[in-house]
Amino acid sequence: MSSVRVLVGTRKGAFILTSDGARKRWEVQGPHFGGWELYHIKGSPIDPNRLYASQTSSWFGQVIQRSDDGGKTWNAPGTKPEDLMGSDSMPKGESNMFLYDTSAETGKPLTTHQHYDGSQRPWEFKRVWHLEPSLTDPDTVYAGVEDAALFRSTDGGRTWQELAGLRDVKGNLWQPGAGGMCLHTVMLDRTNPQRIYTAVSAAGAFRTDDGGKTWRAINRGLKSQYELPDQDADVGHCVHRIAMHPSRPNVLFMQKHWDVLRSDDAGESWHEVSGNLPTDFGFPIDVHAHEPNTIYVVPIKSDSEHYPPDGKLRMYRSRTGGNEWEALTKGLPQENCYVNILRDAMTVDQLDPCGIYFGTTGGQVYGSADGGGSWAPIVRDLPAVLSVEVQTL
Repeated sequence: MSSVRVLVGTRKGAFILTSDGARKRWEVQGPHFGGWELYHIKGSPIDPNRLYASQTSSWFGQVIQRSDDGGKTWNAPGTKPEDLMGSDSMPKGESNMFLYDTSAETGKPLTTHQHYDGSQRPWEFKRVWHLEPSLTDPDTVYAGVEDAALFRSTDGGRTWQELAGLRDVKGNLWQPGAGGMCLHTVMLDRTNPQRIYTAVSAAGAFRTDDGGKTWRAINRGLKSQYELPDQDADVGHCVHRIAMHPSRPNVLFMQKHWDVLRSDDAGESWHEVSGNLPTDFGFPIDVHAHEPNTIYVVPIKSDSEHYPPDGKLRMYRSRTGGNEWEALTKGLPQENCYVNILRDAMTVDQLDPCGIYFGTTGGQVYGSADGGGSWAPIVRDLPAVLSVEVQTL
């Protein structure tokens, strides 16, 4: 019987939750890097032992941690031993050679970049928001960072190169959302290795068809009446998350600052599918593993009130690709619940029936082993949950 490993990043460390295929009893391991922000942790889809984690500290900077044994031990590749202190490789400063031009023979540090206002500034890695391991090579991984940019490593996280063509798409017009100027979504097309989708808050969604050399904005049909004076602007939209099913890479779903949207042409155009949702504001969106037209969102009351409407925690599911939505509430608190679910804090496994998982800013991780029909807490009282990912083993 298959098993699952749920990877949870929190404000105060990472936790690893494991269960067999029944997904009823869980073992909780952690915290890894206790006391440190682990914004995102994700495993390789082809090597179950390879995990990457984004470790952040306002004192010590940003470090990418890597595990080659399923999370039992960790190391920060590319970091010199003298740059580390204490247990769990707590870093003294920036590492992983993000500031190095690995294509240059000199290997001299690139201490500045062209900022969005046209000035030259040091890279300001407040955090790595999202890590996306390659679908074919465990040593290749992408990192979406703040200030918004996309990096790629081909040596297991030791050295990184920016895919700088992305910021050529009117990067001077990008603005930070409420959470910062973050590149938070990276999606790889299983059918086309040259195609990558990204999303930036607040800039919009972007696509490359040549492996990251050149990019184009894919935001036609997005409306941002409160953020942009020009409703037809091709950049500047506050996209919260995009998702797709691997079997249909041209069909995309988006949770925007306001609106849930769908594209049937690889992002060339979008149309709203919010339908009968109680509110169309939210952060995460995901697709059922075996039903490409079944999607999930978690509505939040508003952009100023980041908690469920009426204090009732409800997952909403559409089996029709949008417009028609049903509330999934069995096992979820339906009174006095005022948590938030962040954009990377929901995921699905590959088992049948499909499992759905999400974490809250209140420290709960909920799981459903029946596609969302019923829910149970896997663990409670963790630090605020920032991300939830799953490996089907």
